[in-house]
Amino acid sequence: YIIENDLLECIVQLPNDIFYNTGIATYVWFVTNVKEKKRKGKVQLINASSDAFYRKMRKSLGSKRNELTSENIEAIQDLYFDFEENEYSKIFDNEDFGFYQITVHQPEKDENGKIITDSKGKPKSDSSLKDIENVPMKESIADYFEKEVLPFAPDAWYDKTKMKVGYEIAFNKYFYQYEGLRPLKDIAADILLLEQETDGLLKEIIA
Repeated sequence: YIIENDLLECIVQLPNDIFYNTGIATYVWFVTNVKEKKRKGKVQLINASSDAFYRKMRKSLGSKRNELTSENIEAIQDLYFDFEENEYSKIFDNEDFGFYQITVHQPEKDENGKIITDSKGKPKSDSSLKDIENVPMKESIADYFEKEVLPFAPDAWYDKTKMKVGYEIAFNKYFYQYEGLRPLKDIAADILLLEQETDGLLKEIIA
């Protein structure tokens, strides 16, 4: 409802571990019914989860290990007001997040591989072979079906009268950056640090 009615202006992903009782990711949604002209039909995503936007605390407070400084907050604010695409800011059309959900049917067959039909001569759907496909809203369903489904299931079909509309915003998809494996010495250093923090508990378990 929020996206379809063009009420979502921006989502900011904040760093993990900034709250005392949880380490999960946090998202701030900007919802408004008075969008500026340049923002109409658009959604801005800001990835403020990288270490460029927080400071590690000297001492953790429960799950709270990171904090936002005033400079960090201003940097995030600048990304919002600039409304430009860069490493940390992406701008999308509302429809980029939308999809049509269709149910893909395949015919039921007898032991000889012959398609079983109903009283009207139409193939019966095999319930064990039903599948769901999410077709991007900006893509033709017919073209998608021909390209992504029929090559693997030539007898498949979908019911055009029973489609659902959904929206999904996957931050990791839009801001994914490959990170190589950490050096072994860094992993060993972290293990030793944990050992110190647990007062030799790890050594007792291993022993």
